[in-house]
Amino acid sequence: MKLMWLSLCLCLSPAFAHAQEQAAPPSDRLRILVWNIQRGANHFERGPEKALAVIRAAAPDVCLLQESYDVDGDRPELGAWLAEQLGWNAWQGESPHLCVLTRFTIEKKLFHAAWHGVGARLVDDAGRRLLVYSTWIDWREYLPYALRDDAAITDEKLLACETDSSDRLKQAEAILKHLKESGALESEVPLLVGGDWNCPSHLDWTDDAARVFRFRRALPLPVSQAMTKAGFEDTFRRVHPDPTRVPGITWTPLERGTVEAPMPADRIDRLYLKRGSGKQQLVAAAAHVLPRVHEPMATPAAERIFPSDHGAVVIDLMWVEAPDRVK
Repeated sequence: MKLMWLSLCLCLSPAFAHAQEQAAPPSDRLRILVWNIQRGANHFERGPEKALAVIRAAAPDVCLLQESYDVDGDRPELGAWLAEQLGWNAWQGESPHLCVLTRFTIEKKLFHAAWHGVGARLVDDAGRRLLVYSTWIDWREYLPYALRDDAAITDEKLLACETDSSDRLKQAEAILKHLKESGALESEVPLLVGGDWNCPSHLDWTDDAARVFRFRRALPLPVSQAMTKAGFEDTFRRVHPDPTRVPGITWTPLERGTVEAPMPADRIDRLYLKRGSGKQQLVAAAAHVLPRVHEPMATPAAERIFPSDHGAVVIDLMWVEAPDRVK
């Protein structure tokens, strides 16, 4: 009965139906899925199989995975197992949980830090190259929780959650330092950096959003600002610039809390893009978050169809020719 329900839901889901229509994308389209699959999906009944079903239905070209842990039983890490099932390539290196999973050729395996970033240079079907990194930074002192638990907290203390009581900003700056020193920031080919940032974006914590969402303020959040200052575009906000109309919530489809203690929802999983300086560049064209509809809270977590506490970000990009520069 559960497998029948899983198959039926996957078939009927608007997000999955739309994704299946895109299963054979045109050569100028690139689909990226960014997803923290909670602890290798081990907390869910047939979790790896459910994760595989989500990925197959979403039909990405590249998956940037977090928490790609060992799968329970006699199987390898989740990313490697998914690659076996899909006939794809995977690169995890020394990382215990970060993985680049792709149907493209992995031309070069890149590495940053076991817990915070793992990258690869890929070659697509048309011979175009791109650099991709899967990232994860410190989960401690989550800003929306701090605001929920102390409505009178000062802006200074909130910002200190990013800089002092967690290592998020330090780790984000270390990722950027690696990208700069490796030449990736100035590369001719596009650079995609996506993952679980464990913090909101300054593009979502605006005056308008603070009027709509209970646990937000208008603040210059430093991690997302550091990415912007380094020349990256937030691909989801490029497509959906208004956070009040299309919030893009990824934390969390698993819980909604209670009236007394609501769950502070936010967009903590993001894909950043540097278009590259070469003739062939990438631009964000479409974006959505899975699951489109959250499952009933009465359904035990282990029985959920969507096997993670993080939503998956699906970004469609288009290859375009850079305009000729005026000499």
